[in-house]
Amino acid sequence: MNTYLYECHGHTLMDGADFRTARDHHKNGVDVPAVRAALDALRQSGVAYFRDGGDNLGVSLCARALAGAYGITYRTPAFAIHKAGHYGGIVGKAWRDLAEYRARVAEAKAAGCDFIKLMFSGIITLNGYGELSCPGLNAEEIAALVEIAHGEGFAVMAHVNGAETVRAAVEAGTDSIEHGYFMDDACLEALAASDAIWVPTVAAMDAFIGRAGFDESTARRTVEAQLAAIRRAAAMGVRIAAGSDSGAVGVEHGAGTRTEYRLLHAAGLTDAQIENASRALAERFQRR
Repeated sequence: MNTYLYECHGHTLMDGADFRTARDHHKNGVDVPAVRAALDALRQSGVAYFRDGGDNLGVSLCARALAGAYGITYRTPAFAIHKAGHYGGIVGKAWRDLAEYRARVAEAKAAGCDFIKLMFSGIITLNGYGELSCPGLNAEEIAALVEIAHGEGFAVMAHVNGAETVRAAVEAGTDSIEHGYFMDDACLEALAASDAIWVPTVAAMDAFIGRAGFDESTARRTVEAQLAAIRRAAAMGVRIAAGSDSGAVGVEHGAGTRTEYRLLHAAGLTDAQIENASRALAERFQRR
């Protein structure tokens, strides 16, 4: 494994153990020692590039300001943007109509974001294979959101699962597909024909295998399906970058990135393939 590692999807807000406890550290202002501890863990594991998925407490902006001292190139959307009533409140701010969405994009720009992070679907529940916590946005909404962000000069990072919603995101010109679970072959073909980069975050789902309170067989099936999709996608020429959802429960900073590389290797990707895709992503996701 290379010593220069890319972490293309993470959250310094989180600590890999307990989301609520980690968030509480920052509720009265950014806990700078906690941010420094995360950056040091990343540095010690060889992570030299980190793309944050955002938060609504200013943690990722603080981390970006400090990251240079740890030899880490750090990029952040400031916060994620989600539709009111849909998943995304834990890391973002809501919109109710396109006027409010435009205001959120302007707010992120004023905060100094490097790109825009959008939430297009729910999260995996593991209550049953393929089940998500809420319906995805429709294709018209997705196209409008991406067009507005691109019109402001920003690349778009999108949290999205489910074949129909992922395909809509790809066809809208979304720059990176985050997670992308439950894609079918038609969706993979659309991804291969696009310029999008896929960040499959397998480590985050792998961390559910054997975790109390969750169905292990469903978690295992989900991971195996994602690895199979990665194999098919790579054969089609899809660019697949390394991103573990660093900081999510069971995905410790640094160690989680190394787990993601191991899983991508298990799916047949080489270090060169991972590095080329991750470098291309890093070049695209920087402030214009």
